[in-house]
This record gives sequence, structure tokens and C-alpha cells, in this order.
Amino acid sequence: MDFIKTTEKDSKYQGLEKMTVSQLLENINSEDKTVPLAVEKAIPQIKKVTQKVVEQLSKGGRLFYIGSGTSGRLGVVDASECPPTFGVSHDVVIGLIAGGDPAIRMAVENAEDSKTQGWKDLKEHHISKKDIVIGIAASGTTPYVISALIECNKHQIPTACITSNHNSPLSNTAIDPIEVIVGPEFVTGSSRMKAGTAQKLVLNMISTATMIRLGKVKGNKMVDMQLSNSKLVDRGTKMIMIELNIGQKEAKNLLKKHNSVRIAILNYRNE
Repeated sequence: MDFIKTTEKDSKYQGLEKMTVSQLLENINSEDKTVPLAVEKAIPQIKKVTQKVVEQLSKGGRLFYIGSGTSGRLGVVDASECPPTFGVSHDVVIGLIAGGDPAIRMAVENAEDSKTQGWKDLKEHHISKKDIVIGIAASGTTPYVISALIECNKHQIPTACITSNHNSPLSNTAIDPIEVIVGPEFVTGSSRMKAGTAQKLVLNMISTATMIRLGKVKGNKMVDMQLSNSKLVDRGTKMIMIELNIGQKEAKNLLKKHNSVRIAILNYRNE
């Protein structure tokens, strides 16, 4: 392999089993502090990918995340949070994981080693040139992800990736790679730690910035959020109260009538 797998390098900490709980937590936290700085260095790459995501979604396309293990789970998490947070349909941002939905809770043996299943999973969603696919793999060597992006490239479907190794096979496959180099993990090779945290931060940035650019946020408020529980109903009521300078009862009645913060505000002003 012609690249250095820093995610697999030996931890700079020794004798972990001899550390106290306080020492373990302080050292883990010390390592975690380095992650946002590594993400900051990758902002130019993240910006390029985010702009492409906005472009594709503006044309009616979709955003796909594809990964295995922790990487796949984080993609599924980010995708699943977009509908309740921004009011988009469940088929706008889609998370795919090697091994399918069962792999979200439990590891599926050898699922990440398939060189055909990733593309099959994408084809089940009728993937097209209007969409964009972001492969997620800390190591940058996952066959399930790399092979899927290779096929996307063949079919002129925009591709990007998030990885924590420089010049990895995945980085060299994706049209627009994002490399967040977090270095060796506290527990050697446990990429669910710093690399996973980096992935989560980058996914937050991409999806949030995209939805804001698509008009899903007003000011700094989630005006298109789904009112799926009492906490969110209360939050929506407060948004309407502040925006329209009206009392709680009137705001709550407006929200109940329109079932949308944005529509409640628009209709009130147009009445």
C-alpha cells in the first residue's frame, strides 16, 4: 500500500489498563480536543463538497452517504435527522450501510468486504446523475465504499468522501475527497474514536450548511422542523411568539391550525 495508514498507527499512550478512570478520561479528552483543529484544516475541501451538494439538491437530486461500521452508522444518523430538523422528505438525504439496516445495531460479518454490494444498494434507490454520493471510511480502504464510488464515477454521478488517511484508495477514487487527519487513536486502531468524531463533525457541517442554503432555516430558527413531539411543539410556539410578537395562546393556536412554523408565520402576515 503506497500510503501511510495513520489511523492504524500505535497509540502514543501505553499501559492503558494501568490508568485510573480519571487518567483515562483526561487523556481521551486531550486527544478529542485535537479533532476540531483537524477538521478546520479540511474546511476548503468541506466547502467544495458542500457547494456541490447544494447544487445537486437544488436541481432535485439527493444526497447519499455510504459506509460500513461506525462510518456507515454515522451517515445513517445524519440522514435520519434531516427530516425532523429541516422538514425535508426521507428520500432527500439517504444513509446506506454495509450489511443493511441490521448492521446499524450489530456488526454484519464481511459486509464491508463486498466489491459489488455498495453499487447494488445505490441502484435500489435508482441513483442518477442528479444525485451525489459521499463515501465515508476512516481508513479509506473499505471495498464496499470504494467500489460503489468507482461505479458512480463510471456513470458520471458526483462523488466525494470523508476519510482520516491521506492519499488513501478512497481519496483517490472520490472526485472531491475530504481528508481529516486525526492521527493515531487513543486505543490503537479504534477509529470509532477521533476519526468517528471527525466524521460526525463534518457530516453536521455538510448537511446543516446545505439545508440553510436551501432555505430550510429562517434567521437561526428551524422553521420547517417536524412537530413530532411536545418539546418541538413548544419550541415552535416560542418561535411564532417571538417572530410575530403575539401571546402564547394565539401562537399555539396558529401552530395547531397550520402544523408548520413557517406556514403559520406566513399566513398570519397575509391575513
